[in-house]
Amino acid sequence: MNNDSSEKIVERGIPGKFDYLEHTADIYIVAYGSDLLTLYENAGLALFESMTDTASLERKIKKEVTSEGFDLESLLYRWLEDLLTLYYSENIMCGEIKVHELNIERTDENELSYTVEGECIGDKFDPSKYEPKVEVKAVTYHMMRIIKNEEGWKAYFVLDI
Repeated sequence: MNNDSSEKIVERGIPGKFDYLEHTADIYIVAYGSDLLTLYENAGLALFESMTDTASLERKIKKEVTSEGFDLESLLYRWLEDLLTLYYSENIMCGEIKVHELNIERTDENELSYTVEGECIGDKFDPSKYEPKVEVKAVTYHMMRIIKNEEGWKAYFVLDI
């Protein structure tokens, strides 16, 4: 996907899924998707690829993940945060992420509720088996945005390392 003129790709991620953008201290990512489900899958994969080589992870464990938000950005934030919590609470590193559903519903208060449901497929992280890259401390709202253009969807987000 083409990058905006204001973006400077400093390192290619997984082609067609995400790239790393220039940022002074943290990891700045743009994830791509032809639809919202693919966008959330690729954003989750980018999170784990920042921590290890996801292609080398065995696909031994499946964990269901459900996240809720009040708009697409808050949903992305919670989704990434829930995936990161899975890593820190159960030491599971995801090499594959499948999003099954993304729902937007109107609540009784006439507001919108956003939900994403999917699964994380991977293995317990063992640094003697899988090479660590960086430690992601947190997902941030800083510079987070989701846009749709003629090529599909893009999600921008920063990971605190």
